[in-house]
Amino acid sequence: MRSSLFAGRLGLAESRIPHVDRHGLLWLSRGNLYVKDGTLYFRAAGNDEMEPGEYSIPYQTISMILMGPGSTVTHDVLRILANHGTLLAAVGEGGVKYYTAPPMGTGRSDVARAHARLWVDEDSRIRIARRMYAFRFQSAFPHEDISVLRGMEGARLKEMYKIIAHQYGVRWSGRRYDRQNPENTDLPNQAINHAATFVEAAADIAVAAVGALPPLGFIHEGSSNAFTLDIADLYRAEITLPLAFSVVSPKNNVPEGMLERQIRYEAARWFRKYKLIPRMIEKIKELLYVTDSGGNP
Repeated sequence: MRSSLFAGRLGLAESRIPHVDRHGLLWLSRGNLYVKDGTLYFRAAGNDEMEPGEYSIPYQTISMILMGPGSTVTHDVLRILANHGTLLAAVGEGGVKYYTAPPMGTGRSDVARAHARLWVDEDSRIRIARRMYAFRFQSAFPHEDISVLRGMEGARLKEMYKIIAHQYGVRWSGRRYDRQNPENTDLPNQAINHAATFVEAAADIAVAAVGALPPLGFIHEGSSNAFTLDIADLYRAEITLPLAFSVVSPKNNVPEGMLERQIRYEAARWFRKYKLIPRMIEKIKELLYVTDSGGNP
């Protein structure tokens, strides 16, 4: 078998996350991750990004390994990664799903502390919320009351839905979402529901990689992944809505019962094309005022 060292070209290798001695994330799929003679190896069956063969993994310099579909992992791998504080998560193709147990990792408290300090102080919490709104809508949100900010957000979102639906030729009659029965609505709304789920999974990956605190949202509240929802919403206008409306555009003929699958495949392609997860990582660090070493600038 051919053996080689990953050259840092796969997936999100260019992402910088808060580890001074780490180089980013590593995508693996369709193969077996295992330990031999104290070294971590991946035996790849082969895919578009990796030829078949056996690859040695420099796990000491990787912050997070993302295991895609068709991959397996041995018990020894979990042990060796836990000992070195390297995160491991199972993900859908392109990062459209995120499945993981409570995160492993050591030496990651600096980002969490920075997040907690900003969240616990009311003034800084509002300041971060305003920065998020400004990024989303490309304009200032000067008000100091979070309830007023949310009201302004709602009005602008309604207009945004109309504009983006029109761009893709989609007939739009308003946002309708039944949490108990999300499929009980028209195709455009179903498409938005699916696209939003996939973008939230990408945000889950980014938040975990950075070591931030998912429950401490600056806009969303009362949810165990409130901060994840905050980050996902930053890309609603750029990714979520265009992704959803592009699939249900009149020029596409989505077979009945295939909407979720079509959007999932398209989401994986969009995430890679627009480097969504690396950009989320950088945006989180910017919002929390942390550097690659995990501390404040």
